[in-house]
Formats: sequence, structure tokens, C-alpha cells
Amino acid sequence: MLVAFSVAPTTTATEDGSLSEAVAAAVRVVRDSGLPYRLGSMFTEVEGEWDEVMDVVRRATEAVLPFAPRVGLVLKADIRPGHDGMLTGKVERVEERLRGDAF
Repeated sequence: MLVAFSVAPTTTATEDGSLSEAVAAAVRVVRDSGLPYRLGSMFTEVEGEWDEVMDVVRRATEAVLPFAPRVGLVLKADIRPGHDGMLTGKVERVEERLRGDAF
């Protein structure tokens, strides 16, 4: 399965309103999980089996909790049993089609 998720505190005590320290704590959990992932400016995508991906999302959310009394989580999942390599494969297929188009 592929999961795109965003987790962040709903409030911050930083003067500039930055959430980067809390988000870095969540991404560290993803990185340390060993699962394939891609970090984006708004979402982190993770690929793996249901239980392992959801465990990473839970632990990443828990990593943000020390930064604020309230945390928001947005999650989107593509559940397609028997398929892997979709983190890059889906993008590659679209890029192939774009190369074939005459603009």
C-alpha cells in the first residue's frame, strides 16, 4: 500500500510559526523505519504492508505530540494488494505518457 500523510502540531510556540522541528521528528520515524518513502513539501509518502505502514504513521504522529497539546493528521491511502514499487512506478508511468505526447 501507499500512504500519503501529513502530521503536524495545530499550534506552535515558535516566534516564526515554524513547524519544522516537529515535522522533522515525524520524518525521522519514517526514515528510521526502513520503508521506502518520499518527503514532499506538504506530505510524506510511505510504501509497505498495511500493518507496517500504519505503525509508522502512528509512531510519527506520537513523535509530534511532545511539541503541542493537539496534533492534526491527514492521511490518504492507495491499497492495492500484490503490488510494490508503486512509490516510483506510478510517477514513471505518467512521465512515460508525457514523453509520448506531442505538445
